[in-house]
Amino acid sequence: MPTVGGFHKGPGKAYPGKLTPLVFLTCVVAAMGGLIFGYDIGISGGVTSMGPFLKKFFPSLYEKEALDKSTSQYCKFDSETLTLFTSSLYLAALAASLVASTVTRKFGRKLSMLFGGLLFCAGSIINGAAEAVRMLILGRMLLGFGIGFANQSVPLYLSEMAPHKCRGALNIGFQLSVTIGILVANMLNYSFAQIKGGWGWRLSLGGAVVPALIVTVGSLALLETPNSLIERGQHDAAKTRLKRIRGVDNVAEEFNDLVAASEASKLVEHPWRNLMQRKYRPQLTMAILIPFFQQFSGINVIMFYAPVFFQTIGIKSDASLISAVITGGVNVFATSVSIYGVDKWGRRFLFLVGGAQMLICQIVVATCIGVKFGVDGYPGELPKWYAVVVVLFICVYVAGFAWSWGPLGWLVPSEIFPLEIRSAAQSINVSVNMLFTFIIAQIFLSMLCHIKFGLFIFFAFFVLVMSFYIYFFLPETKGIPIEEMYEVWKRHWFWSSYVTTDDSHNRVQITKEAYP
Repeated sequence: MPTVGGFHKGPGKAYPGKLTPLVFLTCVVAAMGGLIFGYDIGISGGVTSMGPFLKKFFPSLYEKEALDKSTSQYCKFDSETLTLFTSSLYLAALAASLVASTVTRKFGRKLSMLFGGLLFCAGSIINGAAEAVRMLILGRMLLGFGIGFANQSVPLYLSEMAPHKCRGALNIGFQLSVTIGILVANMLNYSFAQIKGGWGWRLSLGGAVVPALIVTVGSLALLETPNSLIERGQHDAAKTRLKRIRGVDNVAEEFNDLVAASEASKLVEHPWRNLMQRKYRPQLTMAILIPFFQQFSGINVIMFYAPVFFQTIGIKSDASLISAVITGGVNVFATSVSIYGVDKWGRRFLFLVGGAQMLICQIVVATCIGVKFGVDGYPGELPKWYAVVVVLFICVYVAGFAWSWGPLGWLVPSEIFPLEIRSAAQSINVSVNMLFTFIIAQIFLSMLCHIKFGLFIFFAFFVLVMSFYIYFFLPETKGIPIEEMYEVWKRHWFWSSYVTTDDSHNRVQITKEAYP
């Protein structure tokens, strides 16, 4: 019987198999693809708070921030060129994700990861050696191309390799590596900012070559997923691979279901056009709205511009970098909590608890900043305890995101797509994510200048809306084999009208015809 929230423990299939050391190691290596994404998020915010970096590339902004005491605290970092430096990466990632869809489908998940690592490596070198803003923008775009390929392939790889009982925990390894990348970047920013001579920013930007090399070398050592091998016609190799990664010989049922999904996908000549079919409406909606809501939670405002933001509320430069390190540490810890709980408590529980936590914290932070800064942005002497309170609630907010919308925003879309539309749908998921990341990065500093502390109320509104959306429209996917996910939509109170019984029976028929 469908329920309002869509939570239904259907019988599902329990394929034999276990979490083998081989799968664990390959998933850990693949999850390192998140390092490049996280490192960039942490580094870009840190270097934009370094005086020597601003003085070299954004001199007018440096003068306004360091010398002009008449400018409102809300508006000190309002610069179109600075936001272009930050946001250009995400526009490039959007474009790359569309190309990465074809590469991932036709040539495998490994090759897409390899491209991501190589492109990120090239962008890191250019940024570290930059002498003009145009070199920075070029480097950022290459970084974006790398992130587009990695974010397209890594979540799919993890969802396809993992046994269904622990798919959530292994997939969240991607988000954990993102948070580790952010934390490492924040720590390096603080260390490099102490270097005399003002060239520490070069080490921050150029240091991105290290996670890029980890991803590049790691991708060469990975095994291709059985799903991808079947998709490319290598059935015998896929069956052997499936036995190896599951640690058992009895893989016939799971293998036949993978073949059925592949045969169904071959009947789809135009996966992009097929996404518009009514039966895929639930997956398409999730592929668009989950990344949209993830970005409008306001998290990237904090993670991109944490040092800049902390300076804005009156914390000095080095202290703002330390505050960013603290929030980065909270991010890693809370993501680890999600890894522990996602396959125990379920996706919906974490989404809803995290949403409530973020909503409360955003309202508190908006109130604290509004009371002290008002609308004119001149707080006078800011007591140390006051800044500590704001940072504390921001940390609680980051924790709420890190065990809910952060990891689940990548996990849930990657596990709900049937094989015939998986690459195209994941491409839409990444593209929407990058599009709205670009938009938020582009307009945040201007919004802070114009709507001031109301910015947090703006994002709090979206957190409220997205929590209601999850409650009513997202079914629970915990413990459901990835090729059986269509059963979840059939039982949902709303989506069941879009998914007919014939859609699920077609897969069974294809399996019987292919392997009677």
